[in-house]
Parts: sequence; structure tokens; C-alpha cells
Amino acid sequence: MNGRWVGASGVALCMLAATTAARAELPNTIVWTAYQINTAGYGQAVAVGSALKNHVGKTLRVLPGKNDLSRLAPVREGKADFSANGIGTYMSQEGAFEFAIPAWGPQKTRLLAINIGKNCMSVMVAGDLGVETPYDLKGKRTAIIKAAPGLNYNLYAYLRFGDLEWEDTQRIEFPSSAASTDSIVQGQADIAFTSTVSGSPLKLEASNRGITWPRLPHDDEAGWQRMLAAAPYYVKHTCTEGVAIGEDKPLEGATYPYPVLMAYDDKDADQVYAMTKTMQDLYEHYKDSAPGAGGWALENQQFEWVVPFHEGAIRYYQEVGVWKPEYQAHNDRLIERQDLLAAAWEEYSASAEGKSEADFQAGWQSARVEALKAGGMAVVWPEW
Repeated sequence: MNGRWVGASGVALCMLAATTAARAELPNTIVWTAYQINTAGYGQAVAVGSALKNHVGKTLRVLPGKNDLSRLAPVREGKADFSANGIGTYMSQEGAFEFAIPAWGPQKTRLLAINIGKNCMSVMVAGDLGVETPYDLKGKRTAIIKAAPGLNYNLYAYLRFGDLEWEDTQRIEFPSSAASTDSIVQGQADIAFTSTVSGSPLKLEASNRGITWPRLPHDDEAGWQRMLAAAPYYVKHTCTEGVAIGEDKPLEGATYPYPVLMAYDDKDADQVYAMTKTMQDLYEHYKDSAPGAGGWALENQQFEWVVPFHEGAIRYYQEVGVWKPEYQAHNDRLIERQDLLAAAWEEYSASAEGKSEADFQAGWQSARVEALKAGGMAVVWPEW
């Protein structure tokens, strides 16, 4: 028998065994939370679920959540295994915005994988307003979402690019992401935050208002400096996938990983490893099944982002040879930041019992700033 063939077969069998072992760690039913139906995040979760069912024989239940709190609560409580969540994952780590309440505080979140596709994370604007860049958003009606700091703050980051503040616009609150985007079609608002590949822009494009995406000129250094000071997780991105944009009509814009597949730090490392590995094993089976799903590719993973990776995920990335010592050092610093914030929260909470909600949040803002400065770490959000 040919020795070369035996060696190749042995490698293949080992790889098959490793894949089978990884999948064996997944329960028969896996539960994710995700954004609401008709969003890019939900569509991608369904696509992954279809691949799991058809090729692994596992069932993925997807629980849609209206906001960051409702998506994270089932994961924190052990009722869901993972979440295809957004930038609220970072805000929960920071104990900021809606997470700055006694029932929450800084969360020890961890990443399995991130999605960076050809789309942009942007504000969609009614096409009948003549908006070209964020500088043109002054005075417009902005749709904000109750208990969704991630989405709301991203809209604010776009305002900062245009040298605007909240008070330069008319804020109108809606109960969910879907309601906020539908409000533009219905003439109740002018601006909402979304992904260029979600379902809502299709509705706006087909309406009598039409749709436009503000450009973020990549050579506008002042605009980018303001935006990144408010939201350091953004990157310059030329977007070629989405409603009213394409390879022949690119958008000079910005993005950040969305969704991110996340868990908590205490999630079983073997299950995390198995889910991370299975996401890559099945990639070819779901990458074209939902808008933006191609962004989960291994080559799109960013290992020096703002939230640390789970040890189980790191194990997988080490095995495939893409995890570097500098990534581990960065990850360790992020975990140190989480530990510092958790300690500061515990100390502050013990002294803040009985305070009103407003006083509690104000006190936590100060305590958080002091703790981060003392630890030599960036504050990012001194207040909210």
C-alpha cells in the first residue's frame, strides 16, 4: 500500500474524528438569542440553524429579542447557550447605558466569532430629504429604541461624525428595532440605525420616500476622529452589499462586527469550542443562505477587538494556526479590564444601596471613570 496515501488518509481520519468530537459536545438542541425577525442577525441565525439540521442533525432554536437586555438575559440566566448579538455586547462589558442599573452592571461576556461582511452598519435615511453625509442630519427626526443602547449609540456616533449632538435632532422613541425602521416608511421619523443587508431598508427603498445611506468620506479626518472618540469599535469600510449599493455602486462608509456570536465567561469551554468549530465547518453550507452571512469566514475574524474571546474559542483558533501571542496578550488585557470593572461595580453597589435610579447611575459613572483611570485604561464613555 502506498505510504503517502496512508499518511493522507490518516490525516483525513484525524480531522474527521476531531470534527465529530467537536460536534458531539453540542447538545441536540442549541439555543441562540438574536435580533428580531426581519433583521440580518436573525436571518443569519436561521441560516446557521438550517445547516446544523441538515448536516449535523442538531436543532438550533432562535429566540428573537427586542433589545440588548432581552437578548442577553436568557444567556446570562442559562436559558440560551449563545447570542448572535450586536455592539450591546461591548456596552454590557462596560456596564454602561442600560446596563448601569443594579440588576446588571458590567458583564463578563466572551466572543466565539465575529461577522465582518461586505455590508455596512449605517443609518438609513429617507431618500426625500437630500442627505449626503452626516453633516446633513441636523434637525432630522431620529428613531431611537427603548432599552437598546447599542443601536441608539451607533446612531449617535454618526451624528458625531457630522459634528452634531442629540439636541441637534428630534429624538422619537420606539419599542423595538423593527418599529424604529418602519417609522421612516410611515413618515414618523427620518433616520434609523440598521445594517445595509437587513430587511427594513428594502421596505424604505420601495416606499414613496426612497432610501439613502450617508457617506462617511474616508479622508475626512476630523469627522473620523469625532466618530472614533465616541465609538472606538468602528472601522472604515467600503461597502458593496446591501439595498441600493453594490459592487458597481459602493458606499464609502463604516462598519463593526455584526453580529457577534457570544457567551459568558463561565460557559462550558468544550461547548464553546464545539460551536466555534462547527461555525467554520459548516461555513460553506450557510454563507450564501442569508444576507451578510459570508462575513463569518475565518479570514474575517478580528482578534484584537474590544471584547475578549472565550477560552474554548481560542482553543479552536490555536488548532487552526491563526491565534498569535499578541492576540493572547490583547485578550488578557481585555479580561483584566472586565475584572477591574467587576470589582469597581461590586464596591460601588455595596455603598449605593437605597439610591434613586438617577443617583445610582450618576454615582456609577464617576466610580467607573475613577477605576479605569486608576488602572491606566481608556474610559471611552465618561457619561451617558
